[in-house]
Amino acid sequence: CIMLRQLKTTADGSSTLYSAHFDENFHSIHGAIQESEHVFIQAGLEKMKRNNLTIFEVGFGTGLNALLSYIYTVKNECKIDYHTVEKYPLSEKEYSLLNFPVLLGKQHNTAFLQMHTSTWGSQKKISENFTLTKHQSDISHFNFENLPLFNLIYFDAFAPEKQAEMWTETIFYNIYKHSEKDTILVTYCAKGQVRRILQSIGFTVERIPGPKGKREMLRAVKQSS
Repeated sequence: CIMLRQLKTTADGSSTLYSAHFDENFHSIHGAIQESEHVFIQAGLEKMKRNNLTIFEVGFGTGLNALLSYIYTVKNECKIDYHTVEKYPLSEKEYSLLNFPVLLGKQHNTAFLQMHTSTWGSQKKISENFTLTKHQSDISHFNFENLPLFNLIYFDAFAPEKQAEMWTETIFYNIYKHSEKDTILVTYCAKGQVRRILQSIGFTVERIPGPKGKREMLRAVKQSS
């Protein structure tokens, strides 16, 4: 059953879930929060030269990347329109176990719960500066047409050896096509095959230091419009 997911505590004290179906943790066992901060916030969001952004996330999962991005808007003058695609949403029982707001600030608990309880397919205003639209869909059949063009992409699917169908040239190409010039894509994955796909589509790709427990990660930039 796809829903066999159990709670685990990672090295920095933050929660993750283990999926028996994919035999994979949702986050690094070296620290869920430290991994997401490093890969998506520091290597992605903090590099953006604009303060009005559309973020597209592949794999909403636990909602940690969305929560960290929301917290970024609280601390910095910027607006984020956040879109995310998830095929297998967490149940209330599952997301209620996650301790991210306890560690990141209890004042963010309401926002975190709103993210999980908001209606799929419709925009939810979490704050003046942060809107969220969750799309329950399979990314390989996803229609991008009605979405605004992206400026930043969080590619956070399970690893290619666990979920190869998420890392295809077609999926990356569809995302690339729907992105503005200077869009940044970040992923924890540093596999040569993924890097080559991104380059063949038109991204300029660099290997940069990965989060704790991982030597490298990838950051890609769309240079042309």
